[in-house]
Amino acid sequence: MKALRIHAGPRALQHLREQGLRPQDVQTIPAAAGGPKGLILGPLDRFLFGEWLPQSRQTVHLVGASIGAWRMASACLQGSVAAFERLEHDYIHQHYEPAPGAKRPTPQHVSERFSQTLQDFYGGRVDELLAHPRYRLHIVTSRGRHLLAREHRAATPLGYLAAFLSNAMHRKAMGAWLERVVFSSPDPAQPTGTCAALPFGTHDFRTRQVLLTQANFMPALQASCSIPFVLQAVQHIPGAPPGAYWDGGITDYHLHLQYRQLLDAIENGAKSALPVGASTPKTVQSAGLVLYPHFQPQVVPGWLDKSLKWRHKATSALDSVVLLAPDPDWVRSLPHGKLPDRQDFMHYGSDTAARVQAWQAATAASRQLADEFGEWLQRPDGAVLRPLWVR
Repeated sequence: MKALRIHAGPRALQHLREQGLRPQDVQTIPAAAGGPKGLILGPLDRFLFGEWLPQSRQTVHLVGASIGAWRMASACLQGSVAAFERLEHDYIHQHYEPAPGAKRPTPQHVSERFSQTLQDFYGGRVDELLAHPRYRLHIVTSRGRHLLAREHRAATPLGYLAAFLSNAMHRKAMGAWLERVVFSSPDPAQPTGTCAALPFGTHDFRTRQVLLTQANFMPALQASCSIPFVLQAVQHIPGAPPGAYWDGGITDYHLHLQYRQLLDAIENGAKSALPVGASTPKTVQSAGLVLYPHFQPQVVPGWLDKSLKWRHKATSALDSVVLLAPDPDWVRSLPHGKLPDRQDFMHYGSDTAARVQAWQAATAASRQLADEFGEWLQRPDGAVLRPLWVR
């Protein structure tokens, strides 16, 4: 049984059929929120960053939200393969003990434990990842506004209800309650203190960009992983506007971003259309493709869009995207016929060993995804490619 499906937007599909895919063709790699689902992408991450991308030299932008931000930050460390292996181990073996008589741990307890996990993982290595010679890291967070500007027992649920209703009317309307704040690593080609250019347009949603530094890396990454009501919001991030910061997946669940806008600017030489801080089109040397290892073929814009099925369709923003996703039949061969997910914490309860065993079985099986992609790269077959969307 085949495990991997390769989907591509129209421009990417044409490129793959005519030229195949080379590491120097890749400009951007997104990494979605989705909790434990992202575990199955570990073997692909290790192959891409450990074997394949090192064969090229161009700058690559890594955009991540929630567990995706953790994955992409790990890619920026020296010895990224070992970092990915540790991430997989630490994520699988995490355990939060509820207080006596409680059904689940408190957000304060989970936040404190997760903060220590990040400190143990990245402590003493932040400068190393910020100074990566090729990779530019972009950590996506969601900053609360109005009722969500600070965490409060009554105001926070009301604020998220307002955000849900606003989002149901129009995605941009959710910007009244939450805004996208992207923490971006420095651009070494620009004056000190300059963020790397965002590899996507920002007209789709209210957006701010903040320089990622030694001082704010840990809180920014924790904020990107802070699921409302499961972890506490992160407050007072150095260098960022004041407020409460939550999981980047709320505003950008699967990073359905305006990659097409930047691509058009590059191709047309329209410098005025580039995001603030972007280099001129002459500096872009890759084919401008977005390589997206994902755990499903749908790229859902925001977490609050999960139930809004009409927003799950691909759009022209994904024109240059090559999306790698598991075949649904292969997924059904995994333990319990599904990907690992957060519900497993409730399903297994205190039986951590059983959950660990199931998740390890899923990650071991997902090696097939990386193997099949490596084989396709050696012998590209246009017949197996699937359109991500049709013009």
